[in-house]
Amino acid sequence: MVFFPQYYAGQIFEARHEPGTIAYSSELQLKLLEETTDEMARNGCKKIVIVNGHGGNEHLLPYFAQSQLEKPHDYVVYVQWGHEPTKKVGAEKAGPDWHAGESETSNTLVTNPNLVHIDRAGNESGADQKRVHLPDNVYTGIWWYARFPNHYSGDGTTATKEQGEADVQSWISAVVRAIKAVKADDDSLKLQKEFYEKAQHPLDTRP
Repeated sequence: MVFFPQYYAGQIFEARHEPGTIAYSSELQLKLLEETTDEMARNGCKKIVIVNGHGGNEHLLPYFAQSQLEKPHDYVVYVQWGHEPTKKVGAEKAGPDWHAGESETSNTLVTNPNLVHIDRAGNESGADQKRVHLPDNVYTGIWWYARFPNHYSGDGTTATKEQGEADVQSWISAVVRAIKAVKADDDSLKLQKEFYEKAQHPLDTRP
């Protein structure tokens, strides 16, 4: 198994109003991903697992994986993100807890404690502003800014290292399960090859 270096060119258009945000075009992001996975495959990697650590990629990465069917590839892209909710340590949190809130701040207390400044976490509001009113099954790209214009969701002041350790362990377990499943998967590449062949002759496909 080969571990590729951390990949930083993700989707972040929803934070373009924040100082320091570098948001590459969607065309460039997809091209970089394609050339990266193509090069990994050329070097012998036929099963490529992308482990996502950023919510902003949860639409981009499945689309990238789906777009692998556009033309033949001799490798399979798998996308893994998230983990089962961890039991809350202490009092239950109220409202959403996404970006820089209790969970992410707790996790960072474990992975990069030097980056956490709990004393600053209350300087801005992470409350849901609820500025767009749409059904749950209606999506618009401005949803995040409408709800969290400070790019802050939740309350980082309540973060604890204990919660972070539980969350990080849960995530590790989810990634381990995903990797084991991918290593055992002998079907996806064969089915992908079968699909490419049939896609070249769609009129020969039985109705």
